[in-house]
Amino acid sequence: MLKPICIAIIGAGSSYTPELLDMIGKMQDQICVGEIRLCDTNPKRLEIMEQFTRRFLANIGLKIKVWSTEDRIKAIDEADFIVTQIRVGGNEARVQDEKIPLKYGLLGQETTGAGGFAKALRTIPVMLEIARDVEKVNPKAWIINYTNPTGIVAEAVTRYTEARFIALCGGGRHPGNMLYKKYGITHDRVRYDYFGLNHFNFSYNITVDGEPITDEQWVGIAEECGVNPELTVKMKLLPSLYLPYYHNRLHKVKMQQEASRTRGEEVLEIEKELFRQYADPSVCTKPELLSRRGGGDYAEMALGVIRAIAYNDDTFAVCNVPNKGIIPFLPDEAVVETACMVNASGAAPIAFKNFPDSVRGIVAAVKNYESLTVEAAVEGDRDKALFALLAHPLIMDYDLAKPLLEDLLQANRRFLPAFFNK
Repeated sequence: MLKPICIAIIGAGSSYTPELLDMIGKMQDQICVGEIRLCDTNPKRLEIMEQFTRRFLANIGLKIKVWSTEDRIKAIDEADFIVTQIRVGGNEARVQDEKIPLKYGLLGQETTGAGGFAKALRTIPVMLEIARDVEKVNPKAWIINYTNPTGIVAEAVTRYTEARFIALCGGGRHPGNMLYKKYGITHDRVRYDYFGLNHFNFSYNITVDGEPITDEQWVGIAEECGVNPELTVKMKLLPSLYLPYYHNRLHKVKMQQEASRTRGEEVLEIEKELFRQYADPSVCTKPELLSRRGGGDYAEMALGVIRAIAYNDDTFAVCNVPNKGIIPFLPDEAVVETACMVNASGAAPIAFKNFPDSVRGIVAAVKNYESLTVEAAVEGDRDKALFALLAHPLIMDYDLAKPLLEDLLQANRRFLPAFFNK
């Protein structure tokens, strides 16, 4: 019989929470959840999500203790796992992140470029507070993070705290997803080397049942992957869906400038309707609309890692973890996104070789930007913040970076006291 576990969800007012509930139901023969604690700083959303959670679990016949609190310490205390999915500033701040860079002819995006930089500055201090609370109150618990930008957040937490922390992203399942979509090959049969960073990664040496995929299969998944198929085949690398922001930068910026609204504005409308449905006492299933919100594979990865740790079951998963020599030309403390074996000891990177030369330099450049961003956020250092923007391959221009930084800091002033209290 499986040991019951307690999961606390920090940021439970997120529209993603029903994805977790749905996966708990689908995996009930693999994982036993005895208690769910919902925690959020928005009392209205928290109340709506608590009532929806109770209806949802009752509808699928699961008897799980559910309660909510705005007190983070109460939620954390004695929980086995703490899932973090916060959004500092909400989607209103995301819209700013998208629009301000476009004024300078630069990409405006939630986690990439200057927009991701602004989000990281807002998010890192709060995530460090959460991690330090876990260190103090419940050091044996594991934090399973889906707060973006997840790789940068992971570097901040693992560099500046001792919390047990694993950061995830649905993109880690991308190669398996493509092979399943194109050929019906299930994830458990697929393995691959995975090189890079969150939202800037590349899969290669892809095998099915231990055998390399064929040239025909490479072409097939290149056609499905959502990135330039010609480039994918030439590189023999299956890239992150974010690669076009780099390799088709001008086209992406032009598309954003011509769009009637940003993705953040679309999400605000989607979430308004989602919460109307969550608040409806007759709604007890995951709304169809949630599929338009994004976050694919979020819950399956989170629950898979939680199951692997809780029951000490070796499981292949792509995680964001400290490098520790896996990629020899990056610092040991730098967080990378890579294939890992997960069990009760945590996530251990799987050693690999033959790093692809075609992307080695740009991965190192983006990592440099990320590390500088972490230090800038922790120290409230404007110079390091400027250096971070200059290091980013999508910016790299002093005449743009200097006024852009000031715009971003002023727009986020209430979230960034460290930059203004000096």
